[in-house]
Amino acid sequence: MNELQIWTAEVVYTGFGTPMRHGGLLVQGGYVVRTGPLEELRRCYPEAEVVHRGKALTPPVVNAHTHLDLSTTPRFQGPYPAFIRHVIAHRSSRTPAAVRQGLAELQKNGAGAFGDIAYNLEGAAWLVENSPLPGVVYLEVIHRNPQEAEAVASRLAHLVARLQRRSRRLRVGLAPHTPFNVSPPLLKRLSELAQKEGFPLQMHVAESPEETELLTQGRGALQAIPQSLGLPPYQDLPGLTPVRYLAKLGVLGPHLTLVHGVQVDEEEVQMLAQSGSRVVSCPRSNAALDCGEFPWALYLKHGLEVALGTDSLASSPDLDVRNEALALWGKVDPRVLVRAATRSGYRTLGLETPRITRGTPVSQVQSW
Repeated sequence: MNELQIWTAEVVYTGFGTPMRHGGLLVQGGYVVRTGPLEELRRCYPEAEVVHRGKALTPPVVNAHTHLDLSTTPRFQGPYPAFIRHVIAHRSSRTPAAVRQGLAELQKNGAGAFGDIAYNLEGAAWLVENSPLPGVVYLEVIHRNPQEAEAVASRLAHLVARLQRRSRRLRVGLAPHTPFNVSPPLLKRLSELAQKEGFPLQMHVAESPEETELLTQGRGALQAIPQSLGLPPYQDLPGLTPVRYLAKLGVLGPHLTLVHGVQVDEEEVQMLAQSGSRVVSCPRSNAALDCGEFPWALYLKHGLEVALGTDSLASSPDLDVRNEALALWGKVDPRVLVRAATRSGYRTLGLETPRITRGTPVSQVQSW
């Protein structure tokens, strides 16, 4: 097809600048010829057919947080502590086969990059050697014994370096699971190593009211989980909210990406902004697990760039990050959502954002 067309949508984003309301892409012969405001394109090319392409036209989107090894775990809906028990009960399903299934879905959905938390080494090794997509794989860390912090940190740093040497497209980092599932000395040491060695950290932080209750009061539904598994209870808890606790430890910073960040107040958002920490929101998972609503207005007020993730197929219906944005369409400025699903995601993962310019194949333009 060689005739001129002007593709337009509610929001058009070329990968730089501000996403456009009433924007357009001039297309001919399978390539983008020009970009700009819709009225300008219509004035300059009156012969071109205007084609409406839905909610948004963008570069490939980014799923900045998922757990691909949960792709065969049954989907759950209910309170967050019950979800943790559900994941533990199905941990045997977290295999490389589940990772492959999840990666295939990401590709089918047109993801341009992704961030993944790997539960086991086998799945992480498969990803770094086989993923055709760029991004970051974070090795999950759960370790509460403070006496072993230095030895564990050293072992993990060597493991990251070894996997990075084998990687084709992915960076390798670490994922301290939550502020309460990693000992304070280990959290501090991993943060120091990440800054020194240049690898990224990603952590679930301020996800649920139960997390705040545990850290501030030492009680609640999360406290019962280790005891039910025959493990020691959570002890020596800080009496602080999750973000304040990480700030006190000196863990916040550009090397750290916080996932969820739902249960925060304005002072905590200011702390995150001042530290340069990055943030990923997973709205549909938060809704399914009764975690609350992400306070977009607070984050935008303080200039934090927020990326989007789906979390996992155990708590979300699919791995298409566009559906995270569409779930909020009409509640949050759609230009913010489009940028969150593209540029913010790439930046969070340390990648350059693809741009739609003259000569871009239309196959690299995503219609929502």
